[in-house]
Amino acid sequence: MRISSFLPAVCLAILACGPSQSPNVVFILIDDLGWKDLGVYGSEYYKTPNIDRLASEGIRYTDAYSACTVCSPTRAAVMTGKYPATINCTDWIEGWKYDDKPLQVPDWTMYMDTTEYTLAEAFRDNGYTTAHIGKWHLGEDSVFWPRNQGFALNIGGWKKGAPNRRKGLYNGYFPPFGNPRIRDRPDDKYLTERLADEAVKFIEDSNPSKTGKPFFLNFWTYSVHTPLQAKQDKIRKYESLRDTTLSQHNAIYAAMVEHMDEAVGRVIQALKDNGVYENTIIIFTSDNGGLVGRWKQKVTNNSPLRNGKGHMYEGGVRVPLIIRIPDSPAEVRNAPAISMDFYPTLMRLTGSKVPDRVSSSFEGQDLFDEQNNKTRDLFWHYPHYHAEGATPYSAVRSGRWKLIYSYETGSGALYDLENDLSETTDLSSEQAEMKNTLLKKLNDWKQEVNAQLPSRNINYQMDEN
Repeated sequence: MRISSFLPAVCLAILACGPSQSPNVVFILIDDLGWKDLGVYGSEYYKTPNIDRLASEGIRYTDAYSACTVCSPTRAAVMTGKYPATINCTDWIEGWKYDDKPLQVPDWTMYMDTTEYTLAEAFRDNGYTTAHIGKWHLGEDSVFWPRNQGFALNIGGWKKGAPNRRKGLYNGYFPPFGNPRIRDRPDDKYLTERLADEAVKFIEDSNPSKTGKPFFLNFWTYSVHTPLQAKQDKIRKYESLRDTTLSQHNAIYAAMVEHMDEAVGRVIQALKDNGVYENTIIIFTSDNGGLVGRWKQKVTNNSPLRNGKGHMYEGGVRVPLIIRIPDSPAEVRNAPAISMDFYPTLMRLTGSKVPDRVSSSFEGQDLFDEQNNKTRDLFWHYPHYHAEGATPYSAVRSGRWKLIYSYETGSGALYDLENDLSETTDLSSEQAEMKNTLLKKLNDWKQEVNAQLPSRNINYQMDEN
């Protein structure tokens, strides 16, 4: 049975069921995981058997994208169903501060406003038990943290976007964690494991057979974000497997990927042990492309995709996406998907309702709506600088074509993703009409969402050397 014919029947069945029969939802968001960082996506070095198995049971997307090339805007897009440019949350919080660049970045919103009707609030109001476990990074002040955004339980979610590391006080992925939303325990060994412990406990405590309610779990790991830290036994394992002829060969990062895969495996096993796996929707994805690294140590390699986190090339924005729907056959899809799609998709799959003012504001699409156009246009807007070397840009993908517009140069580069996935050849001259068409689409979209633009830095002095 094909997924397109199966899903409408699933949705109708869900709508006919009572709240206790509605499917549970586990949303797994990994930090900085690259498109090629899983075995099922082509990694020859990293070992991810649990996620690979999940992919074999679900729908794996080849052309999935994050809403931004950095974390906070993507997270806000997931929770609101809106483009980061629409809500003016366009950089990681609190962003890079540069005074010596040609452009001045706009005064953007450094939080997800509590006036937004979030995905968690929608599930809460539809009778779900809600929990957030892991990274949040959507506001410095606690008023913007998960408990004020629809989650009844928050473990680990606060202002920081990486494990807290301060010499002599906090040790990043190792205890003490220095996280005000995690109480250190004597048996703590590694942050990713501790978060998995908490997720398992939540699944046990929130079993619908006990509560009479379905649950929605945000399991948003801090891994595989820097600092690069892993247990020594895993590091030694990957040091012994290292092959420098491969594009990926950082043993510490490989060990972190395995830690993450094991955590995902434990969550899936907990669903099975508690008898709820067959009534649980699982989404697995990343908040942006893999971090290549410019400083002392290379982190990962997204080849054949160009570059990585922070950049608008495919390596910075194309991400793994696996969606497992109960009783749905496995499938590989090359239709585009993006972070804003999850909110309307999950509402439909679970038979949940949102106010008309909310559904009408969605800028994502239900991924399983048969009317969706596979060649729909996707947009990105990043009027900022990034430490990985990126300069302010906007971009649009329309079918096989992708245009990246640079605000520093005032010009756009056009790529044919169907024939040049690595974005090596700018076809602006040969395909001038297509370039102009996409540039107009991009400008019209920016005007529609009132995108904030960078401005000239009047204090910038060009280096004459």
